[in-house]
Amino acid sequence: MSEINRESLETILPQLKCHFTWNLFREGSMPSHLEDRVCNQVENLNSEEKATMYDLLAYIKHLDGESKAALECLGQAEVLRKSEHNDQAEIQLLVTWGNYAWIYYHMGCLSEAQAYVDKVRQVCQKFANPYSMECPELDCEEGWTRLKCGRNERAKMCFEKSLEEKPKDSECSSGMAIAMFRLGEKPEKQFSVDALKQAIELNPQNQYVKVLLALKLLRMGEEAEGERMIKDALEKAPNQTDVLQKAAQFYKKKGNLDRAIELLEKALRSTVNNSSLYSLVLCRYREILKQLQKTGDAHSSERRQRMGELRRLTMEYMQKTLQRRRSPLNSYSDLLDFPEVKRCYQMVISKESPDVEEEDLYERYCNLQEYHRKSEDLAALKCFVKFPRHERSIKKEEAKQQT
Repeated sequence: MSEINRESLETILPQLKCHFTWNLFREGSMPSHLEDRVCNQVENLNSEEKATMYDLLAYIKHLDGESKAALECLGQAEVLRKSEHNDQAEIQLLVTWGNYAWIYYHMGCLSEAQAYVDKVRQVCQKFANPYSMECPELDCEEGWTRLKCGRNERAKMCFEKSLEEKPKDSECSSGMAIAMFRLGEKPEKQFSVDALKQAIELNPQNQYVKVLLALKLLRMGEEAEGERMIKDALEKAPNQTDVLQKAAQFYKKKGNLDRAIELLEKALRSTVNNSSLYSLVLCRYREILKQLQKTGDAHSSERRQRMGELRRLTMEYMQKTLQRRRSPLNSYSDLLDFPEVKRCYQMVISKESPDVEEEDLYERYCNLQEYHRKSEDLAALKCFVKFPRHERSIKKEEAKQQT
């Protein structure tokens, strides 16, 4: 393909509504367990929602350098959308086609990229912009994608825009309720339970929204009704990771730590690389250990045995948490009272970290060391943080060339 066509593609691609133009992640900020979470969702959702997850999974695979796997995910999304046989299928395919165009462009397959750009143009040509269009279906699609990536404020804006035209749409209503719930957990935000209730009324099959409402009811003192909803959600979605995690949060708040651990471990069977779940199990074991330390006969052999087992489990889950994190230091603020944490620090410091994470890793280390008055190597580490990243990269490159 000629250079003129390449330039044309470079002008058109940023106009497409898809994952490549939504700015979903800041540099290096993609959660390490996101792929596992998305894969779990694929197993527990209907066709339309699965297609949304396959589109996101394709983008994740692309970011990990797995172009072939990314294209396979887009193929799955395309099949699912076409199988719906509804009036909106072609519109929702715009996101999938846009992703195809971007991935083929990055692969250097410009003719294939152009073919998908042409598909988008055929649908959008009746609008002012031949490569993009405004419609509630695309706003809803973007909202769910942003929600899954933790961009809750932007997700809420997408759902608000979609609901202006389709106020009774069950998918948008559920997305809006989830976004409001997450934002409502910040003290400066106001949250209304009405959004959750409306979402359940429009879509009684959304078990995740149901457990969010149960958590809200628990906060409002309606524990019995909240637990009834939790049990109903667990019965209808026994293996859905996000439902299990929020149900575990419910029982943790109730004080039933054993039940919380049971649910988290069940969730881990579906998403074995989710470091945050391992961290949650770790924290629950620590809470049980602290409770035990405050009660009972200090010299009881049974109590000592139980405490020893809890310490063993705590350390086991700490190691599992660290092994599964792209940035292990993110975990350490919760683990500082463990005697092995210093050794773990040194383990991470001794490894060569990816450039995009270096500053964050070492700055967290410095901050934690400073906070806990552990000054060894602090000055050297702070010097390292101030050392410009591109200069470090040049030094590494020079070292590679010399070997």
